[in-house]
Amino acid sequence: MINHEVLFEKGGAPIRMWTNGVPVEDKAKEQLLNTARMPFIFKHLAVMPDVHLGKGSTIGSVIPTKGAIIPAAVGVDIGCGMMAVRTSLTASDLPDNLFAIRSAIEKAVPHGRSAGRSRRDVGAWNKTSNYIDEQWAALLPKFEQITQKYPHLAKTNNHKHLGTLGTGNHFIELCLDEENTVWVMLHSGSRGVGNAIGTHFIGLARQEMERYMINLPDKDLAYLPEGTSYFDDYIEAVDWAQNFARVNREIMMEHTLAAVASVITKPFVSRLEAVNCHHNYVQRENHFGENVLVTRKGAVSARSGQLGIIPGSMGAKSFIVRGLGNQESFCSCSHGAGRVMSRTKAKSVFSIDDHKKATAHVECRKDEDVIDETPMAYKDIDAVMKAQSDLVEIVHTLRQVVCVKG
Repeated sequence: MINHEVLFEKGGAPIRMWTNGVPVEDKAKEQLLNTARMPFIFKHLAVMPDVHLGKGSTIGSVIPTKGAIIPAAVGVDIGCGMMAVRTSLTASDLPDNLFAIRSAIEKAVPHGRSAGRSRRDVGAWNKTSNYIDEQWAALLPKFEQITQKYPHLAKTNNHKHLGTLGTGNHFIELCLDEENTVWVMLHSGSRGVGNAIGTHFIGLARQEMERYMINLPDKDLAYLPEGTSYFDDYIEAVDWAQNFARVNREIMMEHTLAAVASVITKPFVSRLEAVNCHHNYVQRENHFGENVLVTRKGAVSARSGQLGIIPGSMGAKSFIVRGLGNQESFCSCSHGAGRVMSRTKAKSVFSIDDHKKATAHVECRKDEDVIDETPMAYKDIDAVMKAQSDLVEIVHTLRQVVCVKG
């Protein structure tokens, strides 16, 4: 059964869209058509149901390429993704008031940002632990190879951002599945150092386009051709940043589980089932018998039998899924619900009372600084899941009970 439609304009690659029953903004379609015009797109673009306007390329798109890579399509939150673990705890093991658990997590994992000349950034470690130092030591040799060529990257937030959450839509949650089993789930990426790497190579790609006078439908589609030194350097740096992001989530999970254990004295097993997946990344894969670069900008790998995570909005359902290996989607699925409005619009449309009502069942922040993340700013997660029923099957349905926002 074909569960998607095809968008096509002369001069561009086909665009396969898994968006039945889900709204797609006109500007996002325009952006997709621009990307499809790039001469190195392999076969077609695959568009997930959470698709929405992004920088250069739409969020919620899978961009397969041969012979070139678009740094802005990968973005600046390189390796951003999700991690979830199932514990042996059940809902009955949780205290009636969950504020103590939220507070313990907030103390255990630096989050948010408070940059300023006279203030320490609350989103970074003041002093790193031996555990983090050991994890950083393992990442350091390859980082030093990168900084030998690009010395300014050494001055970024790197070591002190390892094991920290960040801001925006990044979060840590306690959830209950359909059997009231407790899961811990979190969302973050490569933090300051990944942002610096992405920003630098996006700039280099633009310079190369100007140097060779290459006209683009959008300057953020600037690319690095394979076989050039910048291409090789970018692949090396992006691979390292993706590894940093994965380790970052592992460290946060360890600290979050320890925080939960400090409040719930009952002994519990923490990793009965675990998933750690990127949704903003690029890697080499084989599709349709050819080796290609696959950029997933807000999409998750969903090979046959592969587990993934599709979070809903703050206060909505989330899902642990198993991939169905749909070749037409380049074995991919959505990375979440997807926004239906910008952060600025959400803050102008919704009030604190609206947000409190929408998150009444969740122990979380309910102030004006998180209104841009309120559930109403996102698409209906049930519609999103229905639209991709041929991409993944649902293994667990989770509902949030605690949410820590960056």
